[in-house]
Amino acid sequence: MDGEGMTIGRVREVVLLPVVGAEPPHALGLVVQMRRRHIFVSFGRVEEITTEGARLVGGTVDLGGFTLRQGEILASSLIGKHVTDGVVADIAIAPRDTRHSGWEVTAIALTKGRGLLGAAFGGNAPTIVPWVQCRELFNADPVSAQLTQLRNLEPADLATALDGLPPARRTELAGALDDHELADVLEEMPEEDQVRLLASLALERGADVVEEMQPDDAADLLAEMPPDQRERLLTAMRAKQAEEVRRLLRYDPHTAGGLMTSQPLIFGPETTVAEVLARIRNPSFAPVEAAQVYVCQPPLETPTGTYLGSIGFQRLLRRPPAVPVGEVIESRVFVRPELQDRELAARLAAYNLLGVAVCNDAGNLLGAVTIDDVLDHLLPPGWRRSRTGV
Repeated sequence: MDGEGMTIGRVREVVLLPVVGAEPPHALGLVVQMRRRHIFVSFGRVEEITTEGARLVGGTVDLGGFTLRQGEILASSLIGKHVTDGVVADIAIAPRDTRHSGWEVTAIALTKGRGLLGAAFGGNAPTIVPWVQCRELFNADPVSAQLTQLRNLEPADLATALDGLPPARRTELAGALDDHELADVLEEMPEEDQVRLLASLALERGADVVEEMQPDDAADLLAEMPPDQRERLLTAMRAKQAEEVRRLLRYDPHTAGGLMTSQPLIFGPETTVAEVLARIRNPSFAPVEAAQVYVCQPPLETPTGTYLGSIGFQRLLRRPPAVPVGEVIESRVFVRPELQDRELAARLAAYNLLGVAVCNDAGNLLGAVTIDDVLDHLLPPGWRRSRTGV
């Protein structure tokens, strides 16, 4: 279901990853049938799963056809397999309770050969065993095992690990990562490595990956490309995402406009504190992104209506849930898009801000700059390679 509860397709498969070390196998996402097309929906896009179905965060999905990648396992391919204690009848998955978000395999239902349907009609009830008792189901070849191990890393550490691989293996693993995973990695790479890795991908795949990046990171990457290569990628992208990146490319990269994201968390003044807290609780938002929200008059997509102010999440936690956020605004500080990077850094430091709104002359919100993007921009070239890896 989409964010409004409307049915958009039916779940047909769960995509799993091989086991690495002592951690349970991860559940990567769902294969969903939309009419005659099968598409992939990452669990990062799923807000919750209930008896009614899987509810998405927002209503948009990638309509590209599903293709099983290197190292991935379809849950249905394990049903009916024989293990020491019986035959696999079903697989249980649950949200992970570690520092990483996502879902994982928790248990296996085993029968003596008649399956769950047979058990329901008088056969022996299935035996539920921990996943580790059937570990052999999730073993992988060396390349798949390495890929799964890399997927467990934070994006910054994954970028460092990829940088240390031979070019052929790097390309192979990049091809096996999902679009959103590869986009996260690209955002953590030095710009010259970003350009080189993106150039190794087919045009359509490259466009899909750029669409998954934050618009400001995508604009920074495309700004480093030769004009003809940049235009080919923009033309291959979906119109809305391409226009957003083109808008950011108009700004000098050393200004607030060149550093801002065009997709900060924006709410109308009548939205309640409870609604905002529910939204920023979504694990798909980075901590610095969810730390501060922006209040504007409609429309709520950049460029918005009149900018009213910003609110830090701690202030939201201290206010009653039913209070409109228009009554909770704590800062009305904003900057113009032409403000130079060092002046911008000084403004953030002076006001102890994690982020600051960027507005045009009419007072409309164009985007927001977060402190991590300013640090990333002002640190010396090559700082990513000099940091300590895992």
